Amino acid sequence: MSERKIPGVHRYDQPAGGWGALKAVGEALAGQHTVLEGGRTLMRANKPEGFDCPGCAWPDPKHTSSFEFCENGAKAVAWEATSKRATPELISAHTLAELRTWSDHVIEDAGRLTHPLAYDAASDRYLPIAWDAAFERIAAALKALDHPDQAEFYASGRASNEAAFLYQLLGRRVGTNNFPDCSNMCHEPTSVGLPEQIGLGKGSVSLEDFDHADLILSFGHNPGTNHPRMMATLRDVARRGAPILVFNPLKERALERFASPQSPVQMATLSSTPIASAYYQVAVGGDVALVQGMMKAIVAWDALDHAFIAEHTTGFDALKAQLDGLDWASIEARSGLTRAGIEGAARTYAGANAVILCYGMGLTQHLNATFAVQQLVNLLLLRGNIGRPGAGICPLRGHSNVQGNRTVGIWEKPGAAFLDGMDRTFGFASPRAHGHTVVETIAAMERGEVRVFMGLGGNFAVAAPDPARTHAAMRKVGLTVHVATKLNRTHLLPGAESLVLPCLGRTEIDEQAGGRQAVTVEDSMSMVHASKGLNPPASPDLKSEVAIVCEIGKALFGATDPVDWDALSADYDRIRDLIEAVLPDTFAGYNDRIRVPGGFRLPLPTAERVWNTASGKAGLLPHPEDGHDLRRGDPDVLILTTLRSHDQYNTTVYGLDDRYRGVFGRRDVVFVHPDDLAARGVASGDRIDLVAAFDDGDGARAVRGFTAVARDIPRGCVAAYYPETNGLVALADHDRRSGTPAYKSVPVRLAPS
Repeated sequence: MSERKIPGVHRYDQPAGGWGALKAVGEALAGQHTVLEGGRTLMRANKPEGFDCPGCAWPDPKHTSSFEFCENGAKAVAWEATSKRATPELISAHTLAELRTWSDHVIEDAGRLTHPLAYDAASDRYLPIAWDAAFERIAAALKALDHPDQAEFYASGRASNEAAFLYQLLGRRVGTNNFPDCSNMCHEPTSVGLPEQIGLGKGSVSLEDFDHADLILSFGHNPGTNHPRMMATLRDVARRGAPILVFNPLKERALERFASPQSPVQMATLSSTPIASAYYQVAVGGDVALVQGMMKAIVAWDALDHAFIAEHTTGFDALKAQLDGLDWASIEARSGLTRAGIEGAARTYAGANAVILCYGMGLTQHLNATFAVQQLVNLLLLRGNIGRPGAGICPLRGHSNVQGNRTVGIWEKPGAAFLDGMDRTFGFASPRAHGHTVVETIAAMERGEVRVFMGLGGNFAVAAPDPARTHAAMRKVGLTVHVATKLNRTHLLPGAESLVLPCLGRTEIDEQAGGRQAVTVEDSMSMVHASKGLNPPASPDLKSEVAIVCEIGKALFGATDPVDWDALSADYDRIRDLIEAVLPDTFAGYNDRIRVPGGFRLPLPTAERVWNTASGKAGLLPHPEDGHDLRRGDPDVLILTTLRSHDQYNTTVYGLDDRYRGVFGRRDVVFVHPDDLAARGVASGDRIDLVAAFDDGDGARAVRGFTAVARDIPRGCVAAYYPETNGLVALADHDRRSGTPAYKSVPVRLAPS
């Protein structure tokens, strides 16, 4: 595809991985001034007696690999193990108004926080504060609440099981279930859709299942950037000849071909492994129609597992009736694919005996996301592809412990069994009313109903949609408290008062009164294992997340509290004993089992074809057609999907390159089909604005000064980077079932810049 020369945009023809990845690792270590220390640190990543990578949640092969880290994992480690320091002197030299003019990359690149900070409104600066004074200020604010629901306890998925469990204990002792978390913004449709359909909000496969799969179906994800260690698994699948079908609007390099940096032959010969055996460029938001088309074909061919359907499912007749009523013209229009293409994918699926279906946020961040996830499960159930070796559903989680946080209680809608366990273990009545999601929290802030906001990690205001409203809402809070390793933009949006509390990172030694501590994390496949840091702390003034939560608890409830916060902070085994007491069936033998290399797997009833649903069976669920047209009949409207660059993990921007997509030193680009550019009189390389197509406000939802880049993407679809384009996503634009913002289906118009 020809395009005029655009500064910072040029073709990158190399495979994913390979020498490009090794070069990027070296540059990441050098850029954070930690070549030797960072290199030593990486060699202990994902190993017994080492630490779990603070990046993605892809599992490790028994945590015994001699070399088990990836390029983006190395960037995450370098970012944390940096020698740069954001000291009180450096931070207090600038007003928050000045700091807000810095880019997100520059703010975080200032380095590791070294001392607790308190906002001084008179000077508009963060100034140092003593730890005890900070804890007393938090306790005083919580004691002064008129109602417990005036507090919000946000959590990032990087918090350990131990810290997350104590954090939810703290919040529920306060009396609220307001636990908005990063899951609300990514995989909440999984957590909502899967339990009512198959009885568990987690995947059903193990890493070993990939060794036995006859086929991999890959929907809406880019593993080369967002979970790169998965590439080794996909490479093994491809090399043994099992097909991999990819369904994605953009062709992502890692799903086309991959060169393993751990393969001496591929590195020496500059060769690579083809990954996708077929690549289907589905329209943005067209996955439901695509899957319905595949199911329609399978039903018409009678390529069904009738015995499984009869024994293990309900709802087949209703699903079949809906599929029979769909016309192929509508399926083609909504999916952006031809009937022949869809039937080709269905034929491959029908010919496989064991199929794993993987999906990411390309499925979960739409207005109909929960129902979309359930259609994926329908597809598997029709041929009995859950609960047999080499088959099952595989949601691809983000942060390395986002799934573990939910398991140990970070949830605004906790189940009765969990709350009963809390009451039994701690002797108090847990709140039962549902709390706030992220979107509901922002709305409560806007109404002036939030007096304390605590963030256990994360970058809440940048990850959230509609930054104009979100940022203004943050400023209405009485006290904001942020537990963090680095400064980020959310910290620069203080309420009347604000505290930033620096904590240890995953790579650092956690020494407490009871000795050196290990924490635990749960990966995407429900394996729980220990993580133990090995680097000296970035500052002697840092505290662990566990210690910070315990100190707040002690300051709030007093030294005579039945919860012995000091004892829990001193020895994390005691925390794990409490987790086991609350969840005895899930965490039986917790402390003993994490001392086994590789850890242990949590119970997964779905893998045994046990369905903890109301009917006792898995549900085949028709998709409720609402007739909603994102374009509202206007052909000039394009549908935007947001992307993460290769130099990025969630909201953290390590650098300004997106190597595999051929973008270097910039992020202000929007990928558009050349015919869509031509139809609007725009040339590749022109400066344009992206404007929300149906802004019911004052027209402020726009991002300006982007460069149009012609790219092979389905007609009517465009793509640009997150979080730069979050301003186009209204708070009201979210999945109605789960509350997850629709970052992946945003109606926009192009306008001259």
